[in-house]
This record gives sequence, structure tokens and C-alpha cells, in this order.
Amino acid sequence: MQTEAKQPNAILETIKTIVYALLIAGVFRTLFFQPFWIPSGSMKDTLLIGDFLFVNKMAYGYSYASCPSVRIPAIGLNVDAKNLCGVFDGDNKRFLGGTPERGDTIVFRHPVNGTDYIKRLIGLPGDKIQMKDGLLYINGQPVGLVPDGTFTEIADAQGPQGLFPACANAPVGRGGECTKEKLEETLPNGVTHSVLNITRRATDNTPVYSVPAGQYFFMGDNRDNSTDSRVPQSLGGVGFVPYENLIGRADRVIFSSAGKSMLYFWTWRSDRFFKRIE
Repeated sequence: MQTEAKQPNAILETIKTIVYALLIAGVFRTLFFQPFWIPSGSMKDTLLIGDFLFVNKMAYGYSYASCPSVRIPAIGLNVDAKNLCGVFDGDNKRFLGGTPERGDTIVFRHPVNGTDYIKRLIGLPGDKIQMKDGLLYINGQPVGLVPDGTFTEIADAQGPQGLFPACANAPVGRGGECTKEKLEETLPNGVTHSVLNITRRATDNTPVYSVPAGQYFFMGDNRDNSTDSRVPQSLGGVGFVPYENLIGRADRVIFSSAGKSMLYFWTWRSDRFFKRIE
């Protein structure tokens, strides 16, 4: 007697589908592109709070830092890249390694606390880097720096952290016009990009930093509002970043949200869809 075939367990099939989807997404994120949402204003006006982009992991090859960290505080999940791929940490080498270029906008792991940062690559191994009166010197030579108008934004809470911008024309009341001096900086290899100036800061004048072999020196474009390599790790800064800590290169903004969540599509900035990162 012919028996009716058993129907597959719908719940089991759903679970399998979700697991397969997560595995595929994990492989894609580990090997090719990692999503990144800009949380702070340290790279204004190149990158704004709420910009969403994909980091190209193929640009520099792979190291332990290529493994994604999975952090979901709401459920207490905190799996660091070192927990997954720490066996590959420590040799400062990469598989299929590529050479970063001065001026690249790069996501990297902080050498001490493992937090993902995004900054501009300024100093290569062997370079001598110094700031004097707010002007960048590379190997004893000042970079090109010319005025480029004013960067203006609204003095109000920005992004999910509710950060208020620092203003050159402070004090500025909430909802007022916040301005910063905008300049165009040209690096020795011809890369030109925007930098912002707010006021005099301690990081406008630094000692000469000699970048060690296998290490890199990073700075934010919003020079007076960036924690970067100008401050040593012992003082809470970034310091030099090892080659193996590079995650990938940021090439293009996919979309940008001016609200507290990237899901608030009505707050998306229409002028930043697929915007190339200079």
C-alpha cells in the first residue's frame, strides 16, 4: 500500500534557511565587503555622521582583523575578531596582502581596544610626520593647503549618540548655524581632500613622529575633532597602527541618514547616494 510522503518539518526548514543565510552573509562579510556606519564627526566633511558604506576588504588582503566582530549589546553578545581568528594575530602579515596608498580612507582596528576606526592614511612606514601651527609636514616638507570656503551645519544632536558638532563660531545655540573653516589639502602623491579647522588645539603642534616599519599613521579630516595617531596610545590616542590591523578601504558612500537610525528613510540625504569618497 502506497503511503503518503511525510511533509518536511516547516520549523526545521526555516531554521536551516536562516543558518545558511547567516553563513553566506558571514563569508561575504569576512572575505569581500563589510558594512560600516559612520558614528562620529571625525572625518567631516568627507564623511558625515550617518553615512553608510561598504569597506572593500579585498584591497589589502586578509589578516585576523578581516574576521568580523559581532557585538549585540541588547542580548549580551560580544564576539571579537580575536576570538574568531586570534590564531593569525601577531605576525603583522597578510594573506594576498596589498599596499595601502597615502590618502586612502581606511577602516582599521584600534591596536589596544580593538574598536573599529575610520581615518585617512597620512604616514607610511619610514615617514616622519609632524603638525606645526595646524599645518601637516611629511618628511620635513609642508603639504599643500589652501582655503576652500566654509563648512556649515546645524548645531543640533546628530546620529544615534546625539552628538553635537564643535563650531568655530561658538557659542552657538541649538538649531543655530555652526561653521568651520574648510581647506583643501594636497598630499605628496597628489591626493587632494578636504580638511576642517575649528580652533587651536594641542594636536595642531606635535613632535616629529617616525613611522616604524610595518606601521601606519592616520588622521581624521576634521582635524580638531579627531582621536587619531597624533596622540600616542599611552595617552588614549591611536598611535601607530600595524599592517595586520587594517580591515579595508572605504571607496563610496552607499546612502546617508541624518536621523538616529539608518532605517529612517525619510531622513536620508539625497545628495550622498553612491557618493565617491575622495
